Amino acid sequence: MIDLGISKIALIGAVALIVIGPEKLPRVARTVGALLGKAQRYVSDVKAEVSRSMELEELKKMKESMESAARDVEGSVNSATSDFEKSWSDVTAELQGLEDGSAAMQSIGSSVTPTYKHPKKNWRIKQKAMPQWFKARAGVRTRTQSGAARVARFRPRSPNAPR
Repeated sequence: MIDLGISKIALIGAVALIVIGPEKLPRVARTVGALLGKAQRYVSDVKAEVSRSMELEELKKMKESMESAARDVEGSVNSATSDFEKSWSDVTAELQGLEDGSAAMQSIGSSVTPTYKHPKKNWRIKQKAMPQWFKARAGVRTRTQSGAARVARFRPRSPNAPR
């Protein structure tokens, strides 16, 4: 980089004043300033473009690494799924063999074990989280009211109004 001190800038200004003259010096200084500004903008645009292209390359590399990792995970999931399906088919084949044997045992006269049924299988009925006695003691509202009904319920009554 060019190292310009105050003494060097003063020397350049004095030479420019002598060579160009005092009448044309302000116009030349404006032109030089404008050209330097354009050059700085051009350099900054080039730097920004280079940095964008570098970031784009990094993103492409990251995308490729992510895709390869996804392919590896997909392959491992597929292998695990095929292993599971194989073991599942082996187990179900064994169970089929046991059921055939149990059918033979039933014909002999042995008792059949009942299948398990969850005692609270009715999922449509909502199970309450808090008992009613706790709600009554703690002051938790058990019945909801609309805003208008609540206002009407707690509005102070006038002494002349019938109850």
